[in-house]
Amino acid sequence: MQIIPAIDIINGKCVRLTQGDYSQKTEYSESPLEVAKQFEAAGLQRLHLVDLDGAKAGVVKNWKVLETIASNTSLVIDFGGGIKKETDLTIVFQSGAALATIGSLAVKNADTFVQWIDKYGGNKFLLGADVRKEMIAVNGWMETTDIDVYDFIQQYVHKGIQQVFCTDVLKDGKLEGPSIEMYTNIIEKFPSLYFIASGGVSSITDLEELKNIGCSGAIVGKAIYEGRIRLSDLKFLI
Repeated sequence: MQIIPAIDIINGKCVRLTQGDYSQKTEYSESPLEVAKQFEAAGLQRLHLVDLDGAKAGVVKNWKVLETIASNTSLVIDFGGGIKKETDLTIVFQSGAALATIGSLAVKNADTFVQWIDKYGGNKFLLGADVRKEMIAVNGWMETTDIDVYDFIQQYVHKGIQQVFCTDVLKDGKLEGPSIEMYTNIIEKFPSLYFIASGGVSSITDLEELKNIGCSGAIVGKAIYEGRIRLSDLKFLI
């Protein structure tokens, strides 16, 4: 299982939110590059980079942070937040992202996303499924749709998407453990999918459990920043 550390960016700085709430923000570092280098030095090979300013504005904002990390590390970066138009997508790829993370666009503008998949290939995207009680959530998790997570994933696996990460919004940033039952169900329904767990990871034990149920990867953020998971311990899982 691949451990994928997360860096969330506001105003060029490394932060974490609780349950996506911008008013519940904790700033961890002035230098996302230094944080990324620490991850790389620990043997991690991938990075989940989120442009929170971009997500709020609906247009990519922190592409220079992406460019800096991509040009100064060998991390494989997926980048998301504010990718609504193809001009944003082009900026993201040109700035060094290996994958573009797409979430709300895939819910609200499926035709555009399918066109991008056809043009760039399913392997260039990481589909984000934000979920509340197994239903897809959008608009900064404020709105729960009537779209079942399994139907949502099936729709895009059929179109060629190979990687999906799923965040239980009720658990994100709360360090209460991941949604093992839901993830197990997803993995059973889509055995060929590169499935990445996200949200709630609080310990090495959580990561071991995710590995045991068959997750291909796990995104870890707050638990690392708050010292609950030490980077030196992750080498036993890599």
